[in-house]
Amino acid sequence: MIKKIDIYLLKQFLGLLLMTFLICIFILLMQFVWMHVNDLVGKGVEISVLMEFFVYAVASVVPLALPLAILLASLMTFGNLGEKFELTAMKAAGVSLFRIMRPLAIAIGFVCVGAFMFSNYVLPVSQVKLWALIFSLKQKSPELEIPQGEFYDGIDGYNIYVRQKNPQKGMLYDLMIYDYSEGFRNATVMVADSGEIYFTDDKKFLILKLYSGESFENLDRKQQKATHSEKNIPYRRESFAQKQMLIDFDMEFDRYNEDVLADQHVSKDVVELVQSIDSVQLLAHGRSQDQSKDLINNRYFGRERVAARNVDAFEGNKQQYAEYQVDSLYAHFSDDERYRAFSAALEKAKSQRDQIDYNALMLNDYQRYIRKHEIELHRKFTLAFACLIFFFIGAPLGAITRKGGLGAPVVISVVMFIIYYIIDNTGYKMAREALWPCWSGMWLSSFVLLPIGIFLTYTAATDSPLFKPEVWIKYLYKLKIVVLYIWKRLKKLSKIFAKANS
Repeated sequence: MIKKIDIYLLKQFLGLLLMTFLICIFILLMQFVWMHVNDLVGKGVEISVLMEFFVYAVASVVPLALPLAILLASLMTFGNLGEKFELTAMKAAGVSLFRIMRPLAIAIGFVCVGAFMFSNYVLPVSQVKLWALIFSLKQKSPELEIPQGEFYDGIDGYNIYVRQKNPQKGMLYDLMIYDYSEGFRNATVMVADSGEIYFTDDKKFLILKLYSGESFENLDRKQQKATHSEKNIPYRRESFAQKQMLIDFDMEFDRYNEDVLADQHVSKDVVELVQSIDSVQLLAHGRSQDQSKDLINNRYFGRERVAARNVDAFEGNKQQYAEYQVDSLYAHFSDDERYRAFSAALEKAKSQRDQIDYNALMLNDYQRYIRKHEIELHRKFTLAFACLIFFFIGAPLGAITRKGGLGAPVVISVVMFIIYYIIDNTGYKMAREALWPCWSGMWLSSFVLLPIGIFLTYTAATDSPLFKPEVWIKYLYKLKIVVLYIWKRLKKLSKIFAKANS
């Protein structure tokens, strides 16, 4: 039965959770956008494309924002209750800390289920669409905006200088164009009194129309030799009243094919990840068996593979094979025969080693594929579990510190989240590099923080004086007395040993 105290606590907590979640989303989103700002600025894409990018980016930062928001919200909720002495009043009325945390823990349970559903069904789709959009933006040509009074290098192979512009008429005046699209040795310099730039109807090409100007074109050595004269000038000069250039400059926004990312680990849910892992493990096992059979049957035994398979023939001639003395046979070889035998053996050994290295490389590709999928599989569960752990860290810490608002809780949350992020990233790198098993690397942060959450919850529930400064001062004073006592006894023993030795 839901009581008024439960409703009150839920209102306090859920409101703060929503606020902190939006703040964390905004901060992490700005960081993500800053990382890809070069792909967004100056591309001239539509607002709908930018909004699509932001929606997918928000979905990608949720796994980081949600645990941090839960930690901060639980700290602020219980800190406010402690600061206003509401927590003390509840305990005085006989309500334990576990009873106070119960409705919030149930709410966090639903949040954890939602986090798992989000990471399993929503995140794979958003990740595919986000990275397909990022690749599309990377390939998009920048928006054509030639500045006035400075060189513009936004067109590959060209450098354009415009002294003055007339936006109303769409005219450019006093132009200088460096055309090095065919290489610097074949560069062309053009100057014109005026000109205009516009796109073709299909937005695939840029038309540059120049009026009343001159062009200077470099001649490379091949062109000079073709004229059978070494005294030719190294450039060609041309005057023109009107000149038109067609420049390849695709302004269309072409979408990256999302099907290319369909087999990536980030695009799969739990069922698909398990199926991919099982199928690749079967392929890797079959490939390993085939490689072993090939190595034993066709390479290790070499030409003797047929005789080796004939067990009956070998058993019948066991005595004959036993009487073979390899050393004595080698001793009868001449120097030339010994050299050829050594060379053949060395080449065979190198061939075997190359084949083994190739086999290991092929199997390593399979193992790398499996590790990526196993890491992604564990990540879907660690997100939900991290939300639960951070609640049982934040709630007791808020009850212990009794500090509400955005001051101390923010500092504590940031410190705890940095510790979590460092541990989690370390475990992820260990799992990715196959230094640790995937499950241990991905659950490392949970293994470390879970005991901390249990300890803090127990400490806050039992009103342990562990976090009171006077308790630590008392312990340190007692430790000082013990250390001084031991030091005195050691000095006394050293004097006794000194007298005995003398």
